Amino acid sequence: MSLTVRIMIALVAGLACGIALSELGGALDARIVDIARPVGKAWLNGLQMPLIPLIFALLVTGVASAASTARTSGTATRTLILFALLLTASAAVAALLGPLLLQFWPVPAGAVGALTGAGPASEVPGVRPSAEWLLGFIPANPIRSAAEGQVVAVVLFALVFGFAVTRVAEERRAALTGFLAALVDTLLIVVGWVLWLAPIGVFALALVAGSRSGLATAGALLHYIAFIVLICLAVTALVYPLVSLLGRIGPGRFARAALPAQLIAFSTQSSIASLPAMIAASDGPLAVRESTRSIVLPLAISLFRITSPPANLGVALYVAAMNGVALGPVQIMLGVAVAAIVSLAAVGLPSQITFFTTTGPICLAMGVPVEALPLLLAVETVPDIFRTVGNVTADMGVTRIIDRIGTMPVGFNLREDTGKDDAN
Repeated sequence: MSLTVRIMIALVAGLACGIALSELGGALDARIVDIARPVGKAWLNGLQMPLIPLIFALLVTGVASAASTARTSGTATRTLILFALLLTASAAVAALLGPLLLQFWPVPAGAVGALTGAGPASEVPGVRPSAEWLLGFIPANPIRSAAEGQVVAVVLFALVFGFAVTRVAEERRAALTGFLAALVDTLLIVVGWVLWLAPIGVFALALVAGSRSGLATAGALLHYIAFIVLICLAVTALVYPLVSLLGRIGPGRFARAALPAQLIAFSTQSSIASLPAMIAASDGPLAVRESTRSIVLPLAISLFRITSPPANLGVALYVAAMNGVALGPVQIMLGVAVAAIVSLAAVGLPSQITFFTTTGPICLAMGVPVEALPLLLAVETVPDIFRTVGNVTADMGVTRIIDRIGTMPVGFNLREDTGKDDAN
């Protein structure tokens, strides 16, 4: 039985037991909740324990690898720049769309704090950017910043450190990145041990949530799934006009070319499994040169997850709304920046680990409680389907865009390319 299935069973069983206890009431409910609460809290603390050093090591190795790749060819450089722009733009879509959705379609009544057992939290104070405020992101003591959970400062230091690594001698760079890669592997083993206990932790957390909030917990989970799916669909839909404009291809033609890979992604939840269909589409209807496809598609599969920043930021926005945390514009902008950056740090990791290494830093940077994340992980299967479809769609889109950018003559126009000049 897969870990995802075991977590889902634990979630359902915990909610059912908690709701039953809340209906029965009495001293038994209080005693069981008092036992379950520290169990769930201990497991959550264990999950957060390796988060900061893991993010640092992943970002440094990721930046160093991307910088080395960018030096290999102009196509790789253009591709990485486009990745960075699109990841930031996709996070910005969630920053605009998420609060709007929650305003017109708010968290179900009675579900505030439902997944954490917490009451409404106070508003996060809006901070106006200033010289002193900006200096606060430059860590005078990176170790202290990491110990205090100052995620934005840690991310900034990791970026600077990662670019600095690319400037040292090759043998020393290899030794340092090798050490950090070993650190990542070690921390992933620790996370794997904690996730092995996930059914116990999720059961305890779900029992507490079910006991305190009853059926409102189930309503919040269903509402959350629909909220994240809508964000993923919106980002995916925006890929079509973007590819039509920059890739000089009609949206209908692109949609027909992308459909086979999308169907595979929907059924397998795997971008790798969709790769043969993406290659076939690139060589066929998308009319991408083999020299471009051989560089861009592997980079896209490895580094580019266009739905990761908006979906992960959407998680943070939803948890904030569920706990009554009113976020200011500065906190949302910080969330956009961290979401775009950490999406590069978690590529190639198992989905359960990716969920925490990407959503956890965003929540911490925005001052949003993280207690609800384990229960949201348990229902991540459905949103993950739409994440994968969006990622595969964008992978094919950027491949076409980079190929067209590489062939743009001076004074080009944006009319649809029929593909007749692809041999030139």
